[in-house]
Amino acid sequence: MARLGGMYGPDATFLGVPRADLAEPGSWAGTDVLIIGAPFDGGTSHRPGARFGPQAIRFTDYLPHDGSRPHLALGVDPLAELRVADAGDVEMYSGDTERSLRALEEAVLSASEGGALPVILGGDHTVTFPDATGVARHVGWGRVSLIHFDAHADTGDSQFGSLYGHGTPMRRLIESGAVDGRNFVQVGLRGYWPPVDVFEWMQEHGLRYHFMTEIEERGADAVIDDAIAEALDGPDAIYLSVDIDVVDPGLAPGTGTPEPGGMLTRELLRAIRRIVGAVELAGMDIVEVSPPYDHAETTSMIANRAALEAISALAAKREAGATIRWEPRA
Repeated sequence: MARLGGMYGPDATFLGVPRADLAEPGSWAGTDVLIIGAPFDGGTSHRPGARFGPQAIRFTDYLPHDGSRPHLALGVDPLAELRVADAGDVEMYSGDTERSLRALEEAVLSASEGGALPVILGGDHTVTFPDATGVARHVGWGRVSLIHFDAHADTGDSQFGSLYGHGTPMRRLIESGAVDGRNFVQVGLRGYWPPVDVFEWMQEHGLRYHFMTEIEERGADAVIDDAIAEALDGPDAIYLSVDIDVVDPGLAPGTGTPEPGGMLTRELLRAIRRIVGAVELAGMDIVEVSPPYDHAETTSMIANRAALEAISALAAKREAGATIRWEPRA
């Protein structure tokens, strides 16, 4: 199902957290957050390399791996407050896409059924189809909202003649019924895709979307307020998918399909804290980090911190027993 360590590169865990083996539930009993690597880039349409993303996200950190990460603003140490473990990488091979996606779906389902919140490190955005499907199988079909940060809608019908690619996962989720169209909330869309027919399909299925121009005009906080309210309109839980290309490529160059004019890093990290603090999170993925195109590991660092911000917000919420506060604690 999953292998200890990484498929590509040295054996390591996220921030040095304990190892887990999905095939041995006792190795992660009582775990709150389970890190799962999804080293797949068989769905890319432009620049490859996202298969190396999980290991880069694990490694890119300058602090000691001593089991401590006190968050200055939230006033909580997430690795002390929560039990976080790393199950290594699911075996995923670009030459057998459907088998790889099935293996990832089963891994995410196992984590969810075992009581852990899965945080998946991608991999290209193809992996969100099995990620969110695995969560929906546990939470309930059609009972999950998906908040999706991305420059692109990823709602294409096919890609190079295949139903599976990083431009199609959101359509597959809607067609399968795992997530209802009106429960999709997309943030940061910009640029020159999708084409008119795909955009019309999105409108017909009730997707809610916030263009980057809206963030520019109204501010990120106002848009995130709306995204949270829309995501909570009906479903029981939220799945969060972060495509690193939502961040401007001047800050996050290491990605497969860079699109200028994106979010600032601080806007994304704040948005993650606010969302996780306000909703019942059922799972999360961070995708499209392509280390071969990264400069000074800046993209991998943003992805590392995106995961850590979510875990920190979960810890702060648990400590407070309610929604978390956004101002630094005294």
